[in-house]
Amino acid sequence: MGRDDIVSPCQVKEMIAEGKAIVIMDDYVLRLDSWLNRHPGGDLVIKHMIGRDATHEITVYHSAATVQKMKAFRIGRKPAGPWPNMTPPIRGGIFTPSEIAKTLESDDDEDLLSHIGDGASSATSAASSSSSIADDLVESLEKKAYEAGLAPDSSDSSGLRRRNATADASRPALMIRHLSPTEYTDWAMQRDISRDLEEYPSVEPVLQQDIAQKYGELHQKIIDMGYYNTPYLDYGKECARYFTLFTSFIVFLRWQWFVPSAISLGLFWHQIMFSAHDSAHTAITHNWNVDTFISLFIADLCCGLSIGWWKSSHNVHHLITNQPEHDPDIQNLPLFATCPSFFKSLHSTYYDFTYVWDKASEILVPFQKYTYYPVMGIARFNLYLLSWLHVLGNRSTGLGTTTAWWIRPTEITFMACYWFLFGYVLCWRNIPTWTSRVVFILVSHVITMPLHVQITLSHWGMSTSDLGESESFAQRQLRTTMDVDCPAWMDFVHGGLQFQAIHHLFPRVPRHNLRKVQALVREFCHETGIPYSILTFTDGNKKVLGHLDKVGEQVSMLVKCQQYMAETGESGLH
Repeated sequence: MGRDDIVSPCQVKEMIAEGKAIVIMDDYVLRLDSWLNRHPGGDLVIKHMIGRDATHEITVYHSAATVQKMKAFRIGRKPAGPWPNMTPPIRGGIFTPSEIAKTLESDDDEDLLSHIGDGASSATSAASSSSSIADDLVESLEKKAYEAGLAPDSSDSSGLRRRNATADASRPALMIRHLSPTEYTDWAMQRDISRDLEEYPSVEPVLQQDIAQKYGELHQKIIDMGYYNTPYLDYGKECARYFTLFTSFIVFLRWQWFVPSAISLGLFWHQIMFSAHDSAHTAITHNWNVDTFISLFIADLCCGLSIGWWKSSHNVHHLITNQPEHDPDIQNLPLFATCPSFFKSLHSTYYDFTYVWDKASEILVPFQKYTYYPVMGIARFNLYLLSWLHVLGNRSTGLGTTTAWWIRPTEITFMACYWFLFGYVLCWRNIPTWTSRVVFILVSHVITMPLHVQITLSHWGMSTSDLGESESFAQRQLRTTMDVDCPAWMDFVHGGLQFQAIHHLFPRVPRHNLRKVQALVREFCHETGIPYSILTFTDGNKKVLGHLDKVGEQVSMLVKCQQYMAETGESGLH
C-alpha cells in the first residue's frame, strides 16, 4: 500500500481488527502503533481516537511543527468527503475482519459504509439511534405502566410522555417506583439523551461537518489574531503575586502567627497552580521540555502534587469530557455520582477498575449535595495519594522508554523534597505544638477549596450523555463544559480558567487571552446554534448542587424500585 493510496473505511476497520492503531488526520490515514507507547501524553488519548477523524483534537493540542511530524506515520489517504467515525475498541467498538473482507473489493462507497457494523457508527445512524432508543424505551415503559393501571394511555395528549427537562414532574412516582432498577436506570439515561438531542444541534453528519468546518476556521482566526502568543507581562504580574504570598507566609511564620501563615501558603498554592496548569498545556513558552520542567517545579516541588498524574488524567478528560466510563474526573464513587450511568457498576477505562454500585453508594450519594463542599475542602489530601500512586505505578514507569524518561525521576525527587520541606522543616521544626501543626495543615489545605470547587463547577452540572461518534469535537466540548461569568478584575481569583469551555476548545491558548477569545466563541455559538453555557459563580454552584440533588433523588427512587422488587419478586410492569 502506497502512502498516497486511498484507504477505505472497511480497510481501516480490518487493520484495527488486527490490532493496529489507525487514526485519521486531515486527509491522511495514520498508523500510530509504534508511537502508542512512546506518546508523552499517554497511550489512552490515542486509543480513544482509533478509527476516528481526530483532526481537530490533534491540531488544537499540538504545535504546527508537531502536527507536521505526525505525517511521517501516514500509510495512505482517506476517501473524499467526511470520514465515518468508528467507535474505538477502548469504548466498546467491535471489529471482526471476517465480516468486512467480502466488501474490500467493492467500489461502492455506500456498500462499504453499510458494512461498517458494530465497530463503527455512521454519523447518520448515530443520530437516529440515540433518538430512537430514547423514544422506544419511553414508549415501552409507558405502555407497561398503562397495562398495569399506573398511568394513562400514552396516546392521550395528557399522557406521560414529555421529552423535555420537566419530564420527571409529569411522571407519577407510582409508575417509576414499579420499574425494575435496570429499567429505571435506562429510562433516566435515555431521558438525558433525549434532552440533549432537543437542546443542541442535530448530530446529523451534514450539520456536524458544517460545525466542524466553522470550528476549524475559528481556530485559524485565533492563530492569525495572535492569541497563541504568550503575554509575558501578565506572567510577570503573576510572579509578583506569588512572591508576595510566599513572603507573607514566611513573615507570618517567623512571627509565629500560624493561621495567617497557613492562609498565605494556601493562597500561594491556589494561585501558582494556575501556572502549573498553563505549562502542563505547553501554553507558556510553547516548548515542551521547558514548559514541562516549569510544571514539575511548580506542581511537584512547590505543591507536592504530581504533574505527571495530572497530565495523564487531564489529557483523557479533555478528549472525552464527562463520559462516565472514560473521564476520570467524574469517577468518584461511592462519594459522588453525576449521572445514572453509575447505577450500573461502571467500568473505568482510565483506571481499568470497576466502580461497583454498592450499599455505600446507595447511602452516600443521596447526601452528595451536603457532602460536596466538605469533601472539596479536604480534596488536596486525596491528590497527594493519587500523585504517589501515579509516580510509583505503571503509567509513570512506562515513560522510561520515551523521550519523557526524565519526568519520573524528577517527580520523585521534587515530591520527596516537598515533603522534607513541608513535613520536616516547616511543620516539625518551625511549628512547636501538635495543635498548631494540625491547625496549620488543615487551614492551609482547606484554603485551596475554591480551586477544587471551580474545577468541578465547570463540568459536574453539565451533560454526561454520549450522542454518538458523529458529534463534532466543538459541540461535545460546549455541551459538557460551563464557563463562569465574572468581572475582568476578578480574573486573577479564578486564574483566568473560569473560561473552561473556551479552554476546552483551545487548550494551548494562554489563559490570559481566554477573555479575548470569548467574544469569538460567542459568535461561533450564535452562528452554529450551539448553546454557550455561562453562569455566575453563585449560580454555577446552585446548578451543580441542584444536579447533585437530582441524582441523589434518582438514587432514592432506585432504592424504592429495589425494595418493590424484593417485596414482590418482580417489577410490577411485566
